[in-house]
Amino acid sequence: MSLLEENQSTDLEKIVGMSRRRFIGAGALCGAAMFLGGNLLSRSVMAAAVSEGNKSLLGFDSIAAATTDTITLPSGYKASVLISWGQPLQKNAPAFDPSGNGTARAQEMQFGDNNDGMSLFPFPGDNNRALMAINNEYTNYRYLFPHGGQPQSAEEVHKAQASEGVSVIEIQRRRGQWQFVQDSRYNRRIHGNTPIRLGGPAAGHDLLKTSADKSGKNALGTFQNCANGMTPWGTYLTCEENFTDCFGSSNAELKFDDAQKRYGATLTSREINWHLHDPRFDLAKNPNELNRHGWVVEIDPFDPKSTPVKRTALGRFKHENAALAQTHDGRAVVYMGDDERGEFIYKFISRQRIDHGNAKANRDLLDDGTLYVARFDAGDGNPDHPKGKGQWIELTHGKNGLDAGKGFPDQAHVLIHARLAASAVGATRMDRPEWIVVSPKDGQVYCTLTNNAKRGEDGQPVDGPNPRAKNVYGQILRWRTERDDHASNTFDWDLFVVAGNPTVHAGTPKAGSSNVNAQNMFNSPDGLGFDKAGRLWIQTDGDSSNAGDFAGMGNNQMLCADPDSGEIRRFMVGPVGCEVTGISFAPDYKTMFIGIQHPGENGGSTFPEHLPDGKPRSSVMVITREDGGVIGA
Repeated sequence: MSLLEENQSTDLEKIVGMSRRRFIGAGALCGAAMFLGGNLLSRSVMAAAVSEGNKSLLGFDSIAAATTDTITLPSGYKASVLISWGQPLQKNAPAFDPSGNGTARAQEMQFGDNNDGMSLFPFPGDNNRALMAINNEYTNYRYLFPHGGQPQSAEEVHKAQASEGVSVIEIQRRRGQWQFVQDSRYNRRIHGNTPIRLGGPAAGHDLLKTSADKSGKNALGTFQNCANGMTPWGTYLTCEENFTDCFGSSNAELKFDDAQKRYGATLTSREINWHLHDPRFDLAKNPNELNRHGWVVEIDPFDPKSTPVKRTALGRFKHENAALAQTHDGRAVVYMGDDERGEFIYKFISRQRIDHGNAKANRDLLDDGTLYVARFDAGDGNPDHPKGKGQWIELTHGKNGLDAGKGFPDQAHVLIHARLAASAVGATRMDRPEWIVVSPKDGQVYCTLTNNAKRGEDGQPVDGPNPRAKNVYGQILRWRTERDDHASNTFDWDLFVVAGNPTVHAGTPKAGSSNVNAQNMFNSPDGLGFDKAGRLWIQTDGDSSNAGDFAGMGNNQMLCADPDSGEIRRFMVGPVGCEVTGISFAPDYKTMFIGIQHPGENGGSTFPEHLPDGKPRSSVMVITREDGGVIGA
């Protein structure tokens, strides 16, 4: 029996059978009330409602916004680096070369760049030892190559591909501090040239076949890996997001079909330009290669020799993360957002039940099930507290008009072209749905709608959970399923918080909801995570100019919210030019792991080493309390 098969118990399993609090109450009202024109529930009334919440849940003082090139935390907290881009995973691997002259082969043996979503997998029976699977979303040419520009050879493209994907590392707690274990047999890189199997209903379909893989079942590589998920049977889900950015065409007159256009295929590859030196990414030569990416990939972190699997039953789109839940009758549920303006929120339900006593029996559970897409109503018209109802529409060939006459001759077409199928059934276009999380306390589901400058245009009406035109701030949506069962096809929704700037836009919709104030304001909520106690952690990836609409917001940050009262406090501010993303906790919740991605993306940072003329490096940070207590308590 493998360690994976022994490690059965996760926090996800605790969701099952839990009762929920009332969806709308004084606290929920406070969290979702917002400006939508002239009517306004006064901030003093709402502030009083917040103060009546659970004062003990948020056990730290909110910190001020900051613009410094460092990690800023509340008094009594400290941060250290766990691992940074380029750190060798094995002792015989080359050390990080800040000059940019390191090779592609070296990068394949080093921690990847721009770390994003992550999950922690404790060793059974050992609270001082764990594995971490960590996404490496993309790479910064400014720092990757000595010339600081686009790749100029096949070797440089290979190096860029080696910088992305997933890093699996072992960590151990030594003398009270979690540390990276170099040379562990579990340390592994899964990158843009790693063999990966295609599983599920679309595997082997003609649309997935290429000259290099006539079976359509063996893909090469995963890249642009944004956020993540963790299954109750102990595997890691990594999500392929902006995959189309890696493709281009050597034929400047190539015409794209409707599906290629909908997924964002372009001739010029949006500055990534792999196609100029790797024909696999040339759409004029290998058009089907595009269809082999944009999936959720399942990885067994405890078996370094295992082959990852792309789970096609979960649909192909620009996946942000994968949030696991469970139906009342024991089937697996995966909630997913498609991170692009005007795209959709999805749900997958497995056909078979989870076998909690046999991890191996669940290995292909995500290959067979039903994919749904969400449709939201326009809300109740209450300008102070928008809430409404929604339903899940099944995306199955032969149902809801998804047939050959509409361009879907089989289920593989539905899954490969999930965006087109979702549009065909009338799903609601959203403000860039990003991370989705499920509360361990009451099972309610939260989703960040990060922003949408095109809301009100391009066939995207202002209504329902997308209440503002040209939305530059974003909001957090939540819903409660009927009968508290994730198998239900109907749900109630409201807005937990609407981000904004009340100092610049007081008395207008851009001020945000009443639980946003001058001390905690933020823009572009992105990452989300719950801890065991039910605190909601909110990470941002927005405008850090600290000017104009964003004056007073400082660098990107992480906040913490009380879901019952709606209170939000700023917990951390990141360094210059970074995105704060990825979150995980040690089993005792006395250590938090968070990601700092692309510090100094446009210059101005030497984080985390702060060496003279140093090169900034994306890093996973370790956050602890000086007194050894639970984070956030």
